[in-house]
Amino acid sequence: MQYLYHKEAGRSTLLLKGDEHRYIFKVRRHREGEVMALRNLKDEKLYHYKIEHLDRKEAHLILDRTEVLVLKSKKKLHIGWCVIDPKSIEKVLPTLNEMGVERISFIYCQRSQKSFKLDFSRFEKILLNSSQQSGRSEMMKLDMLKSLELFLEQNPNSMVLNFSKILLTKDDDIETMVIGCEGGFSEEEMAWFKTEQIKGLDSPLILKSESAVCAVASKLLL
Repeated sequence: MQYLYHKEAGRSTLLLKGDEHRYIFKVRRHREGEVMALRNLKDEKLYHYKIEHLDRKEAHLILDRTEVLVLKSKKKLHIGWCVIDPKSIEKVLPTLNEMGVERISFIYCQRSQKSFKLDFSRFEKILLNSSQQSGRSEMMKLDMLKSLELFLEQNPNSMVLNFSKILLTKDDDIETMVIGCEGGFSEEEMAWFKTEQIKGLDSPLILKSESAVCAVASKLLL
């Protein structure tokens, strides 16, 4: 891990217990006197703490130094993702986070299964672990909207991934992209987009929704 998240990182002293203590004692096997990095993910600072005391139950840390270190994608990408099986979402969330996707808005499109319920607290834990591993200095933002129509009212310049002769390229200056669920979009939903807002991928194969969202993020951000 590149750093340890702690909501109170930045204070002159910290006391670590539970999972945070387990991370430095059993997983990372830190020792007294060593310096480790922490973030609170509220600011852009990396806080370096010296381990003053460490035993099997808790660790006492003293702030050694602070630095401003911003690690995020050079480009912004907001994905409007029509809701699919949460298990499939969970599998690719770390990948999207590591690529630098800024925000994902989950949308209950007309072909989304309304029985799918999203556990945002679980998603945030996944993103937190991914951010600690990759070094990302800010958390990906997550929200949810009830319909694609509402999403487009808020993001009128959105592009959409669908079958199109206009292919998506890494040079496209796109900040907001809509990805469909299994079964794609309804005719009514596609009618909300102009021809120039519809982008395709250069592949004859049908991609799953989670594969498509990774392909788009990779194409636009990396």
